[in-house]
Parts: sequence; C-alpha cells; structure tokens
Amino acid sequence: MNDKFFDLKKEKQDRMINAALKVFALNGYKHASTDDIVKEASISKGLLFHYFISKVGLYEFVYDYSVRYMMLELSTGVSKGETDYFELIWQIWQAQLQVMHTYPYMLLFLNESKKEDVSEALMVTEDKRGVLPHQLNQIMRRADFTKFKKDIDVDKLTGMIGFTLNGLMTEQFYAGAFQPELFGEEIKSYLAMTKKMAYKED
Repeated sequence: MNDKFFDLKKEKQDRMINAALKVFALNGYKHASTDDIVKEASISKGLLFHYFISKVGLYEFVYDYSVRYMMLELSTGVSKGETDYFELIWQIWQAQLQVMHTYPYMLLFLNESKKEDVSEALMVTEDKRGVLPHQLNQIMRRADFTKFKKDIDVDKLTGMIGFTLNGLMTEQFYAGAFQPELFGEEIKSYLAMTKKMAYKED
C-alpha cells in the first residue's frame, strides 16, 4: 500500500474503502472485480492501483484496516466493568453497529473472510486472523456465569446467538434490507428472550 493513501481527503478514502469492503464481502476474493470496485468508488482503475498495486494488496489493506478499526471500537464501546453475559454481547453488537454507520459492509466483510479459501488472500491476512477472535474472547471472559441455570451449556449458547444474529444480518444484507437501527432492535429482542430462558429466576 502507498502510505500517501492517507493524504487523500477522508471522504475519498472512505469511498474507496467502502467500495472494496462491499465488493469483497458480497463476492469473496476470487470473484471480486476491481472493475466493480472502481465503479462503486467512482474512481479510475489507475488510481486504485497507484495506491494498492494489486487486488491482493487492496484486500490486505482493507482486512488490516477493518481489524484495527473494529478493535478500536470494541475497546471504547464495551464497558470494562461489565460482567453480565447478555449485556456484554449487546455492547459488542452496539460497537459493531456503530462501525456500520461509517463502514456499512465492514462486519459482513470480516465474517465472510472467515470462509475465504484463496491462498494469496489467506497468506496476506494470516497474521491478523486471530486478533479479533482473541479480543472478543477476552471480553466474554468477564462474564458472570453464576447467573445461568445449571443445564445451560454456555459455549453452545454463545455459538447459537452468534450464528443466529450473524445469519440474520447476512440475510438482510443480501436482500438489500439491512438497517443498523432496526437490526439493533432485533438484537435486543433476541437477547432478552434468550436471557429469560437461560438465567435463573430472581
């Protein structure tokens, strides 16, 4: 990546980043077209390659940028003193939804990148792939598990919640119907329902 990219106006930077995130998220690395990216960003292909050299260079940049940006949002958006399991999940999602106001496809891109199987894309992101999962695990280690009913498998519950919410988000994106505020309300309703089933009665 050419470091001079950050000398561009922020609006143009974000336009290029958002175009790449969208095309890579919806198509995967193999089928993502730089023609589609430059069209989405309203720039020339020459400008794109001036800053990123190649498609894999662009992919490496947006992956690294996404991990760093998401880490920053999580570090400021999740209360360090919170121990309630469901509140921690809600704060994580609030942080992610906050990101989507600036970069609508960033979370989808990061989720879809987990399925990536093209070797050159995997090679340039290999060192960063464990960073976010580690951060999320560290956050959830704060949770107080004494509130759960004895028959609740917390690991399975966490997997189920993640699978459900990420699946709903992905479905809405592909339908062209994703709205962060409305999805936030859906998240709250799912967590409230699950909490009622999982926690001991007061």
